Amino acid sequence: MANMNNLTTLIKRLEAATSRLEDMVPSISDPSASTSGLASLPESGLTAPGADIHGGPGTPQQQPMAPLPPAIDDFDALINGDVKTFVNMSEEIGGLVAEQSAAVLRAFAAERKFLIVTTKAKKPDIQSPVYMEVLKELQSTLGFVNDIREANRASPLFNHLTAVSEGINVLIWVANETKPVDLITEMLSSAQFWGNRVIQEYKEKDQTHVQWVQTFYRIFKSLAGYVKQHYPSGLTWNPNGIDPLQATEEVNNPEQSSAKPPPLRTPAGGPPPPPPLPSFNNPPPPQPMPPNGISNSRSSADMGAVFDEISRGESVTSKLRKVDPSSQTHKNPSLRTGSAVPSGPVRSDSSSSRGKSPIPGKKPKPESMRTKKPPKKELEGNKWLIENYDTHSGMLEIPAQISHSILISRCARTTIRVLGKANAISLDNCSQVSLVIDSLVSAVDVIKSPKFELQVLGILPTIMLDQVDGAAIYLGRESLGTEVFTSKCTGVNLNLPPLDGDNGENGEEGDYMERALPEQIKTVIRDGVIISEIVEHAG
Repeated sequence: MANMNNLTTLIKRLEAATSRLEDMVPSISDPSASTSGLASLPESGLTAPGADIHGGPGTPQQQPMAPLPPAIDDFDALINGDVKTFVNMSEEIGGLVAEQSAAVLRAFAAERKFLIVTTKAKKPDIQSPVYMEVLKELQSTLGFVNDIREANRASPLFNHLTAVSEGINVLIWVANETKPVDLITEMLSSAQFWGNRVIQEYKEKDQTHVQWVQTFYRIFKSLAGYVKQHYPSGLTWNPNGIDPLQATEEVNNPEQSSAKPPPLRTPAGGPPPPPPLPSFNNPPPPQPMPPNGISNSRSSADMGAVFDEISRGESVTSKLRKVDPSSQTHKNPSLRTGSAVPSGPVRSDSSSSRGKSPIPGKKPKPESMRTKKPPKKELEGNKWLIENYDTHSGMLEIPAQISHSILISRCARTTIRVLGKANAISLDNCSQVSLVIDSLVSAVDVIKSPKFELQVLGILPTIMLDQVDGAAIYLGRESLGTEVFTSKCTGVNLNLPPLDGDNGENGEEGDYMERALPEQIKTVIRDGVIISEIVEHAG
């Protein structure tokens, strides 16, 4: 009989604990109530713990949750609409594309937190450590999306990963204080450069990939419409708000910022409340062992362990080590100049191991937030990977074959010589790089690489330049049939060899002739037809 009484008491205590958990865990059916992610969390008001699960006049009423600002509601609609559709399409493709889309979803969730913080807090200085701390989670998620691309350059879906990696930087529109819509348009152009390659590759093979690219493009258009409606002149903050760090803490831990519920009142004539749960700091004394030394019920011990875990609360993390202020890079800028942090208590989570750098001007780039990596030159299959060379002494030579493709990225102030006839060369995010080649089968593709120089000794069918500011291209006699495609480029000059018979003094070959590529285009409408012409300046 005693065992039955113990079991009944344990069941009542389990029901009471379950009721408390149901009151504290938010309902995920209402996305508009979310404050810290895509799952719904109450803004304010929690049902009192230990409420009478049988109802009655003494049951406390749940406090109404504060409505979210219209800007947050519309951002939720964007996530639950175009972003979720993109994630679903990515899951149909699967593999790395699905993994990267999950990171994209987390990046939008991090930006949602940031937007909620702006509705609660005063605007901090954009160069201050406080602003960096508020923006930390968004920076981390953007970097993770790019890391998936960097770790899988040999993947057959590299164009997919690069399109998303280039496009996800659209979320940094929050740091643009003047015309964020222009930044969104610029990022769409970067994503389209790679996304259109996917369309070209799969339009005859698999329409799923084509629809996937189009779904990704729709996110940019919806985000541009959202920013035009709510933040046409840049992100706004709450001038009468609280401290940004306090607002961030409230958004990340909404249950701690909620009002403390009133004490429970037991209705007259109703059943008594369940006994208090055991405290982690003051655990109850153990039950006396039976005379035979064997527990009457193994399930009783298991139930006790459950209640111990439930009642721990914040004390579970009380023994974790915290980062010493002297080792925090946002409080000690001098630590960012070195590659190592002084010894001391540090956190072991992955997010703390990623280097932090101050956010640049109005358009912070995740590229500048990563630590400097060692130079890399290696052949993986049929692809040469040349990365992270900065001010390399001498000429960097690459012995290439006709089946080799060469990918050069994040290099600066370096001269590269490609020996032999290669298939194709791609130059991405480089600065002041000089490239000397013999011949190519297809094309040289240059993206976001200012002050670029190219000398062609043999035959080159195509040159494609995208977002290049300043380029000097020297063609040989065999490469005069080269086609040059430019997009959003300035200061591009072609240097042509002298014509046959055009010799200089002493019978030597004449000098190269420099010709500038047009930058200004005039467009007119004639008889309903759009006609574009190059603007010519006389004099």
